[in-house]
Parts: sequence; C-alpha cells; structure tokens
Amino acid sequence: MIEFPPVPAGEPMSVSASLYTTYLRCPAQALAHAQGVYGPDSRASFSGMLAHRVFARHLTTGPIADDEFALACRQEIGRAMNPKLGSLQLRPSQLDGLIAEVGALYRRFQAASHEGCRGVETELVVAPAPDVTLRGRIDAIFDDAAGVRLVDWKTGALGGAQDQLSFYALLWGLEHGELPAVVEAVSVASGERYEEVPADATAAATAARIIDLVVTLRAGFIDESTVPRRGGPGCRHCPWQDHCEEGVAAVRVLSA
Repeated sequence: MIEFPPVPAGEPMSVSASLYTTYLRCPAQALAHAQGVYGPDSRASFSGMLAHRVFARHLTTGPIADDEFALACRQEIGRAMNPKLGSLQLRPSQLDGLIAEVGALYRRFQAASHEGCRGVETELVVAPAPDVTLRGRIDAIFDDAAGVRLVDWKTGALGGAQDQLSFYALLWGLEHGELPAVVEAVSVASGERYEEVPADATAAATAARIIDLVVTLRAGFIDESTVPRRGGPGCRHCPWQDHCEEGVAAVRVLSA
C-alpha cells in the first residue's frame, strides 16, 4: 500500500502533473499557473495537443485513413480546441501546414506496435490528504509481460520526462494500492524512449516534493515574494516574464 505523508492544513490545492513539473522548473511560474495566469498559447503546444487527440482516436476507434486525416483533425479541433485556434489566429493555409506536420507524426505513431493497450487518456484523481487533490491524465495504459505500463507520448524532445512519470507512478500507486510495473515516455518525433521501474523510494521523494509545492504555493498566495524564481528555457512562455529579472536574463541568453 502506497501511503502519502501528512500535509499541513491550508487552502485547498489541486496539483496536476503539469503544475508539478512546472514547480520543479520554477516555483514562481507554478504560482502563476495555480492562480490561473498562463502565457500565450503557442503553435507548438497546439500541434502537440492535436497530435495527442489523433493518437487517442487511433487507439480508441482504429487507424485513420490518409484521405480522412485532415477531416479527423478538424473534428478534433472543433470538439475541444477551437478557443486555442482563435487565440493563435491561424490562417487556413497555416492550419493546413500544421495538420500536415501532425500527419507526419501520426505516420511515425502508426509504425509502432500498440498491442496490449487497455486505457487511453485515463484521468486519475486522488485526494491523499485533506484539501489536497492530485490529478493526472495518462496518455495510454498497457498490459504487457512486466505488468501495467504507463506511457506518455511526446511530440518533441523527451525533456524532463522523469519527473512527470514519477508523478504518474505515485498517482497510480495511491489509487490502485501498488506502483505500476513500468512508466515510459516516448518521443514520436525522434523515436527516443525513457523508461523506469518505479520504486517506493522514488514515490516517497515525489510525495515530499508535492508537499513542498503545496506549502510554498500556499505561502505565495499571501506573499508572492516568498516564492523562488529560477531562470531557464520555460521562461519564454512564462506570464510573469516581463517583471522577473531571472526570466528576462534567461530569455536574453536563449535568444543570443
């Protein structure tokens, strides 16, 4: 049985995998997200979201024919992505190019085996402590020789996949009473893979970092100056970039 340590009482907090990984990069950016303040949508994030919808559609209803692919993409956009399409102000010709890029990713996705898939875009919601809720959406769940395998698709570089996978493993363990056999991140773009066999020690360390997140962000709701700021690649998309010295410096270096 996976146990979650006690958490100091305070304001209700919902912690997603995205908020957790953002916190590890920069607690101040995570505070902004917890307050509902996000940077502008990007073409890359829109493309990645559409690719994930296409992958889920493939695993749920079967392969998408070439002559039906553009229509399928537009249907997925219409179901849940229209607001982002509006904010990006993509012209029809630009949308056609984006769909073509997603099509190239889909062909790579199709070439891999997906045997044993038993769950797609599975939502996990666990409340391990009063006023703390953990949320995660797992791209795919497989049953294979090792046992339960949780898979996260990436449409770019793997980046810091380990932290996200550790969050999913803990969430699964809290809901099911035991850790998954394997957690894996796969870059559809490059073919890179990262996999890990979750361990109790890793789950405990992840839980401790979540508690640190909750305590730090709760304090930040009262006084933002108490929350640390860390410069890095994520500063390009931070809503607080303009009034953050670390962010301005990081963007300047990245743009040089």
